Amino acid sequence: MKRAHRWTGVLAFVRTVESGSFSGAARHGGTTPSAVSRVIERLERQLGAKLFHRTTRLLSLTEEGAAYYERVAPLLRALEDVGEIFEDKGNTGTRGKLRVSLPVAIAPLLVDALTADFMVHHPAIALEISVTDRHVDMTREGFDILLTFGGGMTDGTTTCLIANLPITLAAAPAYLDRHGYPRSPEELGGAAHIRHLVAERPRPIVFADGSKLMARGVFDTDSMEAMRVAALRGLGIASLPRLIIAEDLRAGRLLEIVPHASLTPVVLHMRHAFGPFLPRRAILLTEFIKNVLMSRADRT
Repeated sequence: MKRAHRWTGVLAFVRTVESGSFSGAARHGGTTPSAVSRVIERLERQLGAKLFHRTTRLLSLTEEGAAYYERVAPLLRALEDVGEIFEDKGNTGTRGKLRVSLPVAIAPLLVDALTADFMVHHPAIALEISVTDRHVDMTREGFDILLTFGGGMTDGTTTCLIANLPITLAAAPAYLDRHGYPRSPEELGGAAHIRHLVAERPRPIVFADGSKLMARGVFDTDSMEAMRVAALRGLGIASLPRLIIAEDLRAGRLLEIVPHASLTPVVLHMRHAFGPFLPRRAILLTEFIKNVLMSRADRT
């Protein structure tokens, strides 16, 4: 019986962390906040450690609570995922929930496709989407999947390649009218550039032959959408995935710079917290996102 109580406490604890409150965990479990609090207090006594700092206005993890969550949350996800095997055999459709973080620049494209197509064909899969360019702590914030530009992370999550996105150098006509139109990679060095920050460092322009240019930055940001806006405002030349600026190029709001100089594609990674065995709902979502991005890239 003690083990059954402990698993009840673990479930209540994880739900509280991921919802941010006893009330949120209670709504998820169909119980009351006071009942959730009592179950977690019993778990704390069994563990001999305090898991939460509690005040009248704030609930936050202790150091021990954060370490405990990092270990038990993946186990609970794995237990939930086992049920999918039997659900699929019964032809009831893949079900479950996925918490997903998307970068701002490609979120409109993906959210449009997900709501128009993916969720229609997989109505039993629930999605919770966060759109942000900030650093996301997947474990502590309870995300299942994170899409991110640039290199993979070594934080205990698993990283896989989603797409290699072609890069285009572009600037607004207003900028080019003021400063001239660079005709070669060598002329790019004297131009003003809008640079993408990766791990707080500006990403160089990398050409297909392996050569690099660390351009002079007038506006640096970790958001590709912010880069696009700055380019449209005429601040300088931006190096961006073509699918993000395809409409701007077609409309003439941006013009391509040195199109004959091929650039190394930017890598879009997916990080997930499922370990070596992705549940079917995550596989379906991953393949769908790959197809959407590659299809759009082929049309640009």
